[in-house]
Amino acid sequence: MVKQWWVRRYAAARAKAEAGMTTAEYAMGTIAACGFAAVLYKVVTSGAVSGALQSVIGRALDAQF
Repeated sequence: MVKQWWVRRYAAARAKAEAGMTTAEYAMGTIAACGFAAVLYKVVTSGAVSGALQSVIGRALDAQF
């Protein structure tokens, strides 16, 4: 009975310790998100994608209802 209690207590403490991200993980996640945003910005503002988006938006605005 006591052994089972210690096993449950250890499992709960371990799960709680691994529940969230540490500061270093937040920093790496933020850097990765900023890098992805920069790449996405470059792709969306490129000539080909910009032209395609303008074409799609133009056709949507000119649609007959």
